[in-house]
Amino acid sequence: MKILTRIIYSVMVFLTASIYNLYIIKEYWYFVAILSICFVLINIFPSFHNRKCPTIQLRICGDGCELLIIFLISSFLSVTYFIVTVYRTFPDFGFKSIYFLAVVIVEAIIFWNGIIRVYCTSMQLGIKWRFIGIVCGWLPLVNLFALMKIIRVASRETYFESEKVTVNKNRVNSQICRTKYPILFVHGVFFRDYKYLNYWGRIPKELKMNGAVIFYGNHQSAASVIDSGKELAERVRQIVGETGCGKLNIIAHSKGGLDSRYAVSQLGIENYIASLTTVNTPHYGCQFADYLLSKVPESTRNFIAQKYNSALKKFGDSNPDFLAAVNDLTASSCKQLNDTVLDIPGVFYQSVGSKLNVASSGRFPLNFSYPLVKYFDGENDGLVSVSSSGWGENRINLTVKGSRGISHGDLIDLNRENIEGFDVREFYVHLVKGLKECEF
Repeated sequence: MKILTRIIYSVMVFLTASIYNLYIIKEYWYFVAILSICFVLINIFPSFHNRKCPTIQLRICGDGCELLIIFLISSFLSVTYFIVTVYRTFPDFGFKSIYFLAVVIVEAIIFWNGIIRVYCTSMQLGIKWRFIGIVCGWLPLVNLFALMKIIRVASRETYFESEKVTVNKNRVNSQICRTKYPILFVHGVFFRDYKYLNYWGRIPKELKMNGAVIFYGNHQSAASVIDSGKELAERVRQIVGETGCGKLNIIAHSKGGLDSRYAVSQLGIENYIASLTTVNTPHYGCQFADYLLSKVPESTRNFIAQKYNSALKKFGDSNPDFLAAVNDLTASSCKQLNDTVLDIPGVFYQSVGSKLNVASSGRFPLNFSYPLVKYFDGENDGLVSVSSSGWGENRINLTVKGSRGISHGDLIDLNRENIEGFDVREFYVHLVKGLKECEF
């Protein structure tokens, strides 16, 4: 039915473009009027199928895709008809010019109506494909391939996000992420918790829709494990004291996992923690970091650290320490940490790790660091090796088929990207659901 509708609409657009010349308008004005009305309606309601989309944004995006598909089909019909029939049959140059102009105007209306809708509503196109679409728009044939890619990305997004909204609506009463104790999200190194730019991407919103109660660590972006651990311990006491929740389930990413382990083990908050889930945490460090620090001149290290610390103070860090944070990620430092920071009985420990399958799958700078980390540490997510990320009673390792893989940033939804074969938001829903079912 959907394909048939596209074909019918495309033929209507083709006919509309074909009849807009001076000769036909005068003689068959009533036919022109009917097709004109149909043309307007197609631009307003390009697909009845998209009326089922659960949000206005997805509906607009889906309709934009339909308009672009109609544009491709009707343009092909119009160009073919012009070359085969009009150009060869009619010697009058004026008639050819008017016909061609009518085709350009009609198709341009369909195209711009569709592309504006998609550009304004699609989240998955990102800057990359928007830019490619603009640049390639001026290159014949190449622009068609770029347009088809844009349609594929936006169409897949419309379907995928519609399914997610439907799934969440159907299970809203189940509150599958309403754990006995709230969730405390702990960020990794060189990032902060911002209200309007969430470190964890779309994950917290998805968990909240399914019943989760969420807090954030709110610690500095760069500090030693000991100093970060102290900040987190104070934050845990604050949350428990203000809410009376009794305990927390910590989910910590990257260095945040080391900070959390230290806080739980050494700073007297073990009775306030039900579980600790570390994500892409270098529990055994990064040998690549040891090598890098040994090769970079001390003057260069100090210069970079000074610039970084000065910049981060402007963003809210009271006492950032770039070098201390980096040093604590080395394999040698993590070995010392593991010798003294022991797991606490009664606290459930588990870990999540991932790996990229090829370097090019990671976004900058992970595509650059992946082969270097692989040389020193083996298979990795662009920063942390698979062997270093495992810790606790339950160890989860993630990737996807093909060349893509799952990067260090993918597991916190850093780029808000829908990865084929891996739904990061649904993964966390089931991760938290598992914490709920454990009932610590």
